[in-house]
This record gives sequence, structure tokens and C-alpha cells, in this order.
Amino acid sequence: MNFPKEKTEALLKLITPPGQNIVIVAHTNPDGDAIGSSIAWAEMLRTLGHTVTCIVPTKYPYYLEWMDGIDELVVFKTDEQGRAAKAVEKADLIFCLDFNTLSRLENLSDIIAANTSAKRILIDHHLQPAEFDVSFSYPDMCSTCYLVYALIEDMFGSEQITKKIAESLYVGMMTDTGNFAFSYLTPELFRCVATLIERGINIPELHNRVYNSYTEGRARLFGYCINRKMQIFEGGRVAYMSLKESEMRRFQFQQGDSEGFVNYPLSIKEVVMSAMFTQHRKFIRVSLRSKGNVNVNIFARKYFGGGGHKNAAGGKSFVTMEETIEHYVRSVREFVEEGNLDAE
Repeated sequence: MNFPKEKTEALLKLITPPGQNIVIVAHTNPDGDAIGSSIAWAEMLRTLGHTVTCIVPTKYPYYLEWMDGIDELVVFKTDEQGRAAKAVEKADLIFCLDFNTLSRLENLSDIIAANTSAKRILIDHHLQPAEFDVSFSYPDMCSTCYLVYALIEDMFGSEQITKKIAESLYVGMMTDTGNFAFSYLTPELFRCVATLIERGINIPELHNRVYNSYTEGRARLFGYCINRKMQIFEGGRVAYMSLKESEMRRFQFQQGDSEGFVNYPLSIKEVVMSAMFTQHRKFIRVSLRSKGNVNVNIFARKYFGGGGHKNAAGGKSFVTMEETIEHYVRSVREFVEEGNLDAE
């Protein structure tokens, strides 16, 4: 991909002088794309002579713990030594990866906002980004990891991609595309994958480590969710599932265990829109997925104060689970009346 020359020149001007303190931050409940892009970009910056600290607001899923470099990430929520705050305070540059606004960082956003001297650079693929000093926002890219790959290739050449970087990038691309089954699957993306294979990645091994490393509790939770909690309405076209904290505790829930559950109702031929509601201490997380032209980004923004992509979005609810589901059902019916449920 050829980025606008003025953008890459602005970025190169910022990162060329060696010896800088750089912070990379990713979103709350970081997924494979957030973690993979952070590790890969950190590795690239370190080769340029910088000190880099990667920070995530909350813990990453256990099935990513094997990733090379993940143990160096600072988890802000459990950071008793204050490493995150110290790194942000000293930062010359702050890279924001895989999110479009600081509010996605929750409590970490206050610390980031307090550093008014560091330049903030966005590298992301979500819609409607906030203002940053330098912004690489490309919603038509499948993942932030692919965007990081394209930046490295454009500015330094793909030969700079090591096996460690390649593995991190592939994990993000694989997980954010549903194992290369979702949108934005371009010829350029698969040429990129070919390059990563040339760098020595083992695709079956990476797939196995991510998708075949769940706990027994997660497998039983999934069965419970599909069998007992999946509801389908609106003529069989819309589905939803919900999990309260008490239900998740029954199955020894761990961070990331419900990842991907929202996609499974879409395997039913008639279903074109799916929602997953998971209860947290202060709110209910809303995950939305769809097929074809059903735009859940619009739905999430209008009804749940969220957003995302056309076929994958999310938001939050601050009422009870029962009230959240009632609101969802009413909102879907309004959405349908406005002619927004045509998947063709």
C-alpha cells in the first residue's frame, strides 16, 4: 500500500531520532489484533534505537499468553508498581493502536491525557477516529496488524520483518478476520501473508495455539450459551445471547472466554444479525455482528453509544440485563421498520 507521502514523512520525522521514550497503548480487553500490533510495532521501534513500553488497560486473554513478547506488556489495572504512569509521564511519543478514541482506554485515558507534550500517533482501522497529531486511520483494512505490516513495508521494506514480528502480525490478522473469513480480504492481504510465511511462521501451529487452547470451562460455557441462552426472533433473522456474572462464575470464566460467541448464531442461514450481552461489575458489554449489508455500526451508535465496523461493532449498557435485552428487542424492531435488515 502506498500511504500519502506527507503522512509517512511526518511519522519518519518523529521516529528517526534514536533514544526516545515511546509508549504504545491498546484498547481495554485487548484482543489478538491489539496485542499483535503492539508487540510488532514495539519490535520495529526498538530496532530504531528507542525504549518502548507497551501498555494495555486490562488483562489479555489467557490463550494469547504464549506470544513472544507478551510478558513485557504492562497491564494498567494490576500495575501496582506504577510502571504505566511512569512510562507515560516520560514519553516523547505515544502510539495508539487498534482504537479510535481515548475513551476506549477507560481509566488509563486520564494518564494519557495528562501528558500534553508527547505527540500522539493513531494507527487504527475503526470508523470515525478522534483527532491525533498524526493519524493512520484506514477502516477499509482488515486489521491494525495488517496496517502495521503495510507501514513497515512502505517505510522500511518488508525485509525488516523478523519471525517474531511476523508471528505477532499474523495472530492479529487471523483473529480479526475470523480466520480469513470476514470482510476486506484483498489480494494485498494474502501477499502479505505469503511474506510472513517466508519469514518462518507456522500457520497450523499458530492456529492451534489460539483456537485450540481453551479451557474445559470455556467449552461447557459455550454449550450452555448456545443451548440455553440463544434467542431468535424477528422471523428468524435476529439472535441474541446473554451471560450474567453468576452464570460465568459457574463455568470458571476467564478473560476472553466469551470471545467469538456472538458469531455463532450467524452460522444459521436465516440469521443476519447477532448480539452478545455479557455482564460486568459496572456495565453490560454489548457485542454485535452481522452479515452482508446489515450495518451494526449504525445500530451500535444509535442505540448503545458505541460503534465499530459495518459487520462488527459494540457498545455498553448501564441498566439491568433484562432492561438491556428489552431495549435491544425494541431497537431491532425499529431498525427493521426503517428497512435496515436487508442482508443482500
